[in-house]
This record gives sequence, C-alpha cells and structure tokens, in this order.
Amino acid sequence: MMIVVTGSAGFIGSSLCIKLLERGDKLIGIDNHNNYYDPKIKEARLKRLLKYSNYKHYRMDISEQKNLDELFRVHKPISVVNLAAQAGVRYSMENPLAYINSNVVGFAHILENCRYHNIEHLVYASTSSVYGANTKIPFSEHDSANHPLSVYAASKKSNELMAHTYSYLYKLPTTGLRFFTVYGPWGRPDMALFKFTKAILEEKTIDVYNNGKHTRDFTYIDDIVKGIIKTLDNPSTTNSNWNANQPDPATSSAPWRIYNIGNNNPVKLMNYIDILEKILNKKAKINFLPLQPGDVSDTYADTKILNEKFNYKPSTSVIEGVTNFVSWYKEFYQL
Repeated sequence: MMIVVTGSAGFIGSSLCIKLLERGDKLIGIDNHNNYYDPKIKEARLKRLLKYSNYKHYRMDISEQKNLDELFRVHKPISVVNLAAQAGVRYSMENPLAYINSNVVGFAHILENCRYHNIEHLVYASTSSVYGANTKIPFSEHDSANHPLSVYAASKKSNELMAHTYSYLYKLPTTGLRFFTVYGPWGRPDMALFKFTKAILEEKTIDVYNNGKHTRDFTYIDDIVKGIIKTLDNPSTTNSNWNANQPDPATSSAPWRIYNIGNNNPVKLMNYIDILEKILNKKAKINFLPLQPGDVSDTYADTKILNEKFNYKPSTSVIEGVTNFVSWYKEFYQL
C-alpha cells in the first residue's frame, strides 16, 4: 500500500514506519521537525527511515494546506495515519494556540485531503487524556469522554468529533486510537521515563507529581505499533446495531470507531521509579509535588473491544520495556 504517515520522525511515527517499511509498504512521511524537544533525536529517527528505498520524507507542517494537497495529488496514497500533533499536557497550559493550530487546524487539513483524494482509511492518534474528569476505571470507550482537563485533551477530543462528521457526511472510514502512556526506545525527552533516566544518571532531582500517588497504564512502543497496524489493515465499518436513543460513544451508524490501546495493567508511579532505579543501579533524588492542573490521578485502559475484534493483547512487561529503554538511552548517548 501507499500510506501517508504524519509525524513520521516522531516517537510513535518512526517506530510505526519501520514496521510498515519492513513488510513492504510504500510510505510518504511528513514531519515539521519543530523544536518542542531536541531536534537531534528526530534527525536520528529519520536517519533510520531513509535507509529504506520505499520511504520518501517531506519536511512539512500539516497546517500548510496547499503543500499537503499537492503531496496527496502527486503520490495518491490509499491510507493515512495521522500522528502529527503538538504533544504534552503541561505545555498546553503555556501555549494553547500551538495545539489549536497543529491538532485542530492541521487535522482539518488532513480530513479535507482524505475527502478529496478518496482515501480508503484514516487512522489518527487520540489520547487517554480525553477521559479527563472520569473517575470510573478502567476507562472504556463505551463511557462518555466529554470533560477534558487540558487543551491538549480537548484538541484530541475535537479530532474524534471532526472525524465522525467526515465519516458521516463523506463515508470516510476513520479510526481513532486512544494511546495510554507510551514509552520505550526512541522516546520523547519530555516524557517521564526519559526525564527520570537522565536525571538519575546525572544525580539530579526528579519532580514527582501528585506526591507519587499516580498510577499509569504504561504501554510499550512495540505493543502500540501492533495495535495501530491491526486497525490500519481493517478499516472501520458502521455499527448496524447502533441506537440513536442510547448512543454508543465508541461506534456509530457511520464508518467511525474509537479504540483504547493500552497495557490493561496499571502500575504505581513509585513502583515504576523503583524498577528504573534497580535497572540503573542508582537511587533517585525525589522532589514530591502536588497534582498539576490538567493531570489525572490514574489511567487504566479497558481493551476488551480491541482484544475481541483483533485478538490484540500487549505482551511487553514494564520491567522488559524499561530495560530496553535504558539500553537504548545509554547507547544513543554513548554512556
């Protein structure tokens, strides 16, 4: 297949591209290479992709509609995976317009190109953050997710709503994937595991929010990629049993679906840090802080739908995943 992957030099995007390229798909990668975090990591991820003859890369922002339209017109992709986004809950407090521009305006451009260029399936990244003020756990796609607590979460919820409209009006099959705390090699420097590893190795203090009482459904990157590919290969269809009087938030009378992709096994943050300390053979210096605005205390993915439909079940333990990350980190930074 000819597939467009946006955010292809990002953490999840580059890992997905590797797997798709290895199975023989032709990929068009798009990334704006912004400086939200160290651009050197994106360049290193891209270097891995450029080794494949079936990969072509464009340094482009999805908020630039004219360039995006030209790319679709020239390459005529069959499917699109949209992973381009301004990420980060806390940064969205400081710079909310960056999220509107990339995650809302940019996503609208993706939808328009899918509409006009006869794309057979759009898969796009959502987030567990959309569950926001929900306290019923595990988080289920069948539950309402209408109370986001950050601009980042709100922008992702808007993607789900915008996608539904295009699925309904233009019969565009769309699939939204709510990722739960993705970690692993080639990860983002703004995420907890990366920051904790760096600080512990440098014997600096780490900030631990909610006084360490968080639990997170940490999901290893390879398990995330497997879930993306399973859904990508199976375009969304209508739910013939959908009831407008009792609407199911996970499905629709349109070809639109929402899935959780998580480990379905939440871990206490302090246990996660303890695992990292053992692997590094160093103790962390911890600065405990209160719960931050926009954060949720706990995340826990109900993955029954994905499991029943695609026989999807994550297989990487946290110990294995953190060990793999630390090995990559030390090799990447030549420690």
